[in-house]
Amino acid sequence: MTDTFESEKRQNIQKLGESPDLHALSMQWIAEVSRHKYSYHFTWLGRPVIQFPQDLIAMQEIIWRVRPSLIIETGVARGGSLIFYASMLELIGGVGRVIGIDIDIREHNRREIEKHPMSQRIDLFEGSSIEPNIINHIFDLAENCAPILVALDSNHTHDHVLRELDAYSSLVTRNSYLVVFDTVIEDMPDDFFPDRPWARGNSPKTAVREFLSKNSRFVLDEEYNSKLLVTVARGGYLRCIKD
Repeated sequence: MTDTFESEKRQNIQKLGESPDLHALSMQWIAEVSRHKYSYHFTWLGRPVIQFPQDLIAMQEIIWRVRPSLIIETGVARGGSLIFYASMLELIGGVGRVIGIDIDIREHNRREIEKHPMSQRIDLFEGSSIEPNIINHIFDLAENCAPILVALDSNHTHDHVLRELDAYSSLVTRNSYLVVFDTVIEDMPDDFFPDRPWARGNSPKTAVREFLSKNSRFVLDEEYNSKLLVTVARGGYLRCIKD
């Protein structure tokens, strides 16, 4: 029965991935709800998480499967995703930790994160995620940790994301993931980000494409590419296939 269920699931996911109409409809929906800051409407254990619920489900699947001892996230914002990752590690058990890096951790956000019940699994670092001192410190903390999962969700320009990919990809262990959020920027209308430094042609997705062209340790996970449809990270779920 389980084999039949899994087989049917894989077939249906493949059909979803092969439907350009569904992809176009999903992108139209994402563009419309994003005008109302849809991703800002949800919390995880009391903290604004600023993610699509579908991507949280995907990250839950990955964390449960990989069971990382360390999760590194660039981009802290209000801390909801850090709390989410920490709560998953709490459910799994063990000593797993979450590292959050942000160039500006506002005091009220730091205060709420640090008083949260999940804070015992979280370490916060203020500074640019591509600053050498920050990178070196994270590598020191990651020594002897495995598996390691990395999620990139800070500055969304091509150059910044590519530098993050180059900096942190070597920490990701085989069969774990390097997840790049907001690749959806590349698929949004041209005028969607008038007050931001990123746009079509200068986005996380263009950085991922360049990164994959020169790094053979990672592949796009086609299952997540196909089954999520409503996601900010289409083409951003990268699975590590080599040591």
